[in-house]
Amino acid sequence: MSVSEICLIELEPTQVQALLQSGEAVLVDVREDEEFTEEHIEGSVLYPMSDFELETWPSYPGRKIIISCLGGVRSAAVARKLIASGQGWAVHLKGGLNAWRDAGLPTVTGA
Repeated sequence: MSVSEICLIELEPTQVQALLQSGEAVLVDVREDEEFTEEHIEGSVLYPMSDFELETWPSYPGRKIIISCLGGVRSAAVARKLIASGQGWAVHLKGGLNAWRDAGLPTVTGA
């Protein structure tokens, strides 16, 4: 098991929802603009993976950043990049937006 796999924390949709509702976390969606516009999780912030640069990665002091995408692949890749850059750990939504919907949680469409 690699260091990036050990430091990658995967949260289930209901865990993410609880952290978002409590204000403890911010959800950063790494999909592209068109995907985000079509459907996203309310309150999430868009930062496309294609624009990823460590220097411009968002920071929310006092809040955890949870990374999300459609199925969990891109968010895990961004998390691994953050870990490889020296960030001790990273958190992502296991299964992404698909898992969120499968859990029956609400999304914003066409906004």
